[in-house]
Amino acid sequence: MLNLNYPQDFLISIFGSPSEEISFIEESLKISVSFRNDSLIIDGDEEGKEVCQKLVSELYSLFQGGIKVNPEDFKTAYYLYKDGFKGDFLSFYRDSKIVCSPSRIVFPKGLNQGRYISAMRMNDCTFGIGPAGTGKTFLAVAMAVWALKEKRVKRIILTRPAVEAGEKLGFLPGDLAEKVNPYLRPLYDSLFDLMDVEKVHKLMEADVIEVAPIAFMRGRTLNDSFIILDEAQNTTREQMKMFLTRLGFNSKTVITGDITQIDIEPSRKSGLIDAAEILTGIKGISFVYFSEKDVVRHPLVQKIIKAYEKSNGSHK
Repeated sequence: MLNLNYPQDFLISIFGSPSEEISFIEESLKISVSFRNDSLIIDGDEEGKEVCQKLVSELYSLFQGGIKVNPEDFKTAYYLYKDGFKGDFLSFYRDSKIVCSPSRIVFPKGLNQGRYISAMRMNDCTFGIGPAGTGKTFLAVAMAVWALKEKRVKRIILTRPAVEAGEKLGFLPGDLAEKVNPYLRPLYDSLFDLMDVEKVHKLMEADVIEVAPIAFMRGRTLNDSFIILDEAQNTTREQMKMFLTRLGFNSKTVITGDITQIDIEPSRKSGLIDAAEILTGIKGISFVYFSEKDVVRHPLVQKIIKAYEKSNGSHK
């Protein structure tokens, strides 16, 4: 049994209430964790206790550095450890954070998210490829909001292919804008998570933020813009080429997608798969790949993705 001393407010921030993250760590490391006042008690597997002690120590360095910590950060620390991360957590968090506003600071939830943020900062074109729930779109929108705030760009353009995934556009009510709006909803959700809703609407009215289907990009040259193409696995080769050649001066583009959830006709090759095959190795273009272990949603989502991957493999 390990008995460690830390400030009570630090222990409360991580272990103060039952959480899925703490249960996940206890199950993964085969330990139990509890605290009383300023005393943290770790019991169970010897190796698990040592790992937990190291993770808590790293989180405490964040706490001392003025970064608020919570049970979710404990899980992030565990995944960084599993990924073989050798640096110190405080530098990793500080180097990878995205300051959208004084009250909205986004931190990476794992090593791949940190690599993704770094890639977006260093390259004019970044591809984020992997399953749902890995933060691809959210982090891209956060980076766009930061770039706009810092006056690195003058506009944010968010786009998606309006592909029919089991539903027919023609049978949805409303005009064209209303028909495609459900396909663009996740982009609005990310914006509203990162910015005040009223401010988002004002910027959209001023055409500083544009959310539109990919078809609206044709024939344009997008200068001084941060452009995000979401759900890119549902583009065709022609659409992807059209989109990538819209990139103008002083602009960045981020393309996100999940090649396991392609909704276009099987006879047509996904533009995302095609781009990954022909653009890898070009300077200024970066590819970051995520897997189910990078999922930052409910813990069950990881298990669901893994089960489907296993099922797909057994049907080949």
